[in-house]
Amino acid sequence: MQTEFEKIIDGQNVALYHLHNGEIEMTVTNYGAKIVSLIVPDKNGNREDIVLGFDNIDDYLTKEPFFGAVCGRFANRIKKGNFELEGKTYQLAVNNGANHLHGGIKGFNDAIWTVEMADDSQLSLSYFSEDGEEGYPGNLNVTVTYELTKEKELKIHYQATTDKTTIINLCQHSFFNLKGAGNGNIEDHELMVNADYYTPLDETQAPIGEIRVVDKTLMDFRTPVKVSERINADFDQFTFGRGIDNNWVVKKPQAHDLAFAASLHEPQSGRLMEVFTTQPGIQVYSGNWIENHVGKYGKKYDVRYAICLETQGFPCSPNYAQFPSPVLHPGENYDETCIYKFSVK
Repeated sequence: MQTEFEKIIDGQNVALYHLHNGEIEMTVTNYGAKIVSLIVPDKNGNREDIVLGFDNIDDYLTKEPFFGAVCGRFANRIKKGNFELEGKTYQLAVNNGANHLHGGIKGFNDAIWTVEMADDSQLSLSYFSEDGEEGYPGNLNVTVTYELTKEKELKIHYQATTDKTTIINLCQHSFFNLKGAGNGNIEDHELMVNADYYTPLDETQAPIGEIRVVDKTLMDFRTPVKVSERINADFDQFTFGRGIDNNWVVKKPQAHDLAFAASLHEPQSGRLMEVFTTQPGIQVYSGNWIENHVGKYGKKYDVRYAICLETQGFPCSPNYAQFPSPVLHPGENYDETCIYKFSVK
């Protein structure tokens, strides 16, 4: 597999990096800072790769662009691709229906990242995003560090600085199937989201600027719910995106605290994944647009064969003052953490 990831793209070397901590193994490519594999034991000790991906770099270049990627400069959607910052209006690419998505035509998911540090359990990658890249202001220096801890965690640490006021929203976009990637759909998974509120969408899947209570709605996942019980409901917040593709407001004592955001459990394997974040939101996406890919190990991926739990800032937050601000000024540090913790039950 190593040789199939060694390639020169845009004059830069792309390769695959292996991490392990005794219980968990993962591989990452510096193309898009993508997590290529994540191997985790089940309740019987059987090990399985639980993230969707490809076993060669060429498929990452031509098929699904977000499998395992770090998305930026601004993850998720900005309505109509425009925002105002310090009195100036910026127009970004409209690359997802009526909206800007995941940084534009060539987001961080398509960038070649520089390896700053690599050892058995950690990998640190950096990227320099030039002023004006994809229409965003400011020279931005970004670092993402992946670490497999002794607590059976995948810890992701994002850091960034800018020389000009800009906006930033980073997320990790791994597609999880706790039965194993390619082993059927995720409708039997049990999802819990630690949120009393969510941000409702319009028909283009962009937030309308409101923050609504989940209580007594189909957006209430405060206790575990089998995905199949909700995903096919005749409910506009799900039908707009052919399934779940929504942002919840993570419940936490104070902004920027590291807090429990969500959990995902698959009864057959017993695998449990808990998600913690310093970020204010979590986008849950049920793989609604994955269609007829052949992935790693020759396995088929199709609609709802994975679910993403993307910790991030709120979508469209540059345009709504009532949302947590995504603005980063010179002299400030963007510093966010996401943890995926694995166990069995």
